[in-house]
Amino acid sequence: MVGGEAAAAVEELISGVRRATDFAEQFRSYSESEKQWKARMEFILRHLPDYRDPPDGGGRLDQLLSLSMVWANHLFLGCSYNKDLLDKVMEMADGIEVEDLPQFTTRSELMKKLCCLTIGWTIWIRFIQQRLEGKTKEKTHFFIFLHNLWLCFLLLLLLSRFSRVRLCATP
Repeated sequence: MVGGEAAAAVEELISGVRRATDFAEQFRSYSESEKQWKARMEFILRHLPDYRDPPDGGGRLDQLLSLSMVWANHLFLGCSYNKDLLDKVMEMADGIEVEDLPQFTTRSELMKKLCCLTIGWTIWIRFIQQRLEGKTKEKTHFFIFLHNLWLCFLLLLLLSRFSRVRLCATP
């Protein structure tokens, strides 16, 4: 009879998982991809027992759904939130494996690249200007023109990067 009890326990477990999955399915956003939803559903199902609403209400389930959205938005969209909140959801999501996550460039990373380019170019221009001392004004003006053209290019590059890259405060 032990085999029958084990089979019944397994069947009950499978039934419980199906009910929990069906319950969680109602919270899927129409804009979530299958990959995003699977990850967020795993987050929800993992913590559902701890966040069940008490009989008198209380909004614990709403809190869990909000935490799951914070986690998914941070992971898939690059959104940034308060450090304590991010620490909490990342701890809650510990062990959930998500493949092929998008990579986001932070504003500070873009600024570092831009500053390095600008400093390098300025050093080069100063070197050229020192070499041109005593040369004709036309050559000197030409290199100043190149310097200004480079700065305009960097500004346009920076503006185009900000319009195409999602900026986030955390790496």
